[in-house]
Amino acid sequence: MSINPPQSDNQTVILGKETPLELDCGVTLEAINMAYCTYGTLNADKSNAILICHALTGDQFAASRQPVTGKNGWWEIMIGPGKVLNTDKYFIVCSNVLGGCMGTTGPSDIDPNTGKPYGLNFPIITIADMVRAQALLQNYLGIESWFSVIGGSMGGMQTLQWASAYPDRVFSAIPIACAARHSAQNIAFHEVGRQAVMADPNWQSGEYYASDKKPTSGLAVARMAAHVTYLSEAALHRKFGRNLQDRENLTYGFDADFQVESYLRYQGINFVDRFDANSYLYITRAMDYFDLVEDNGGALANAFEGTKTRFCSVSFTSDWLFPTSENRDIVHALIAAAANVSFVEVETDKGHDAFLLDTPEMFKTIDGFLQSSAKSRGLIS
Repeated sequence: MSINPPQSDNQTVILGKETPLELDCGVTLEAINMAYCTYGTLNADKSNAILICHALTGDQFAASRQPVTGKNGWWEIMIGPGKVLNTDKYFIVCSNVLGGCMGTTGPSDIDPNTGKPYGLNFPIITIADMVRAQALLQNYLGIESWFSVIGGSMGGMQTLQWASAYPDRVFSAIPIACAARHSAQNIAFHEVGRQAVMADPNWQSGEYYASDKKPTSGLAVARMAAHVTYLSEAALHRKFGRNLQDRENLTYGFDADFQVESYLRYQGINFVDRFDANSYLYITRAMDYFDLVEDNGGALANAFEGTKTRFCSVSFTSDWLFPTSENRDIVHALIAAAANVSFVEVETDKGHDAFLLDTPEMFKTIDGFLQSSAKSRGLIS
């Protein structure tokens, strides 16, 4: 067991060898690779550790250079010395989720039973399975209780699952722009994306790993459709309007006449270089299956009954993917469970992606909550 894990851009550990991971679908994984990054230093009593849970298309490189794209970490704006998630104070952990494609076991990895990539033989996973795998990582690191678990979107779902399934192992929780169950609208958007992938002839029923042809076109279309949901109409208008792309007149064809078309094509093309198509199918399905209400007898408050975890929920006015009403449902359930909870709706036109962007009110809210929690935890006087 690691005494004080060193800071590293990327580490991988094999988990579940002694205690296999039992999945909701009934399958057991006897050993999984878990890829994760750490930032900052773990203190002597291991009370300053924060788990960052990434969103659907994120990865463990929250504050370090992504090795495939060469781009900066997806939450570098939040993590680092003197930032909200201050690495001079906190030990930050971010792991690639189960089913992912950046080092943690997923459909692109080798099935020990066949010696070939899992493909669609990989078992269906859930958000709860992802969290169970992270709990194995917590055990490996020797951290009895996270100071905080934080995440936006699918990361917020993981945060809620952590607080529900392991309340004694989470001192504070910050679910951002998420919901306790996936809506019919969001399931529909995911199905459009999955069908785009599976309609690509190069998908080859998920058996494309040995081929020189990948379902890049289908995956790019899936990414384009999803990316629209991450923005707001106001943000799209502000950034692009009806401006033409590198031309003064319409071409009267199907090239990318408009800047917004060119932007979406760019997002799609860049995505396929760093993400596995089958992982996209599996992870979107995990989000679709997430339903803390149904899992707790139809009453969300039951998920947090007796909790001592401190909560701070954040939503955004222009987020139509996970609207404020769904975040308020979480808050109301926490209040019904007599939990310690605060809630802030941030006014912004940046849409769902606001949690990834320069959003000062969000920074101020989370920083204040962490400062208060740190005093209660005894991390600061």
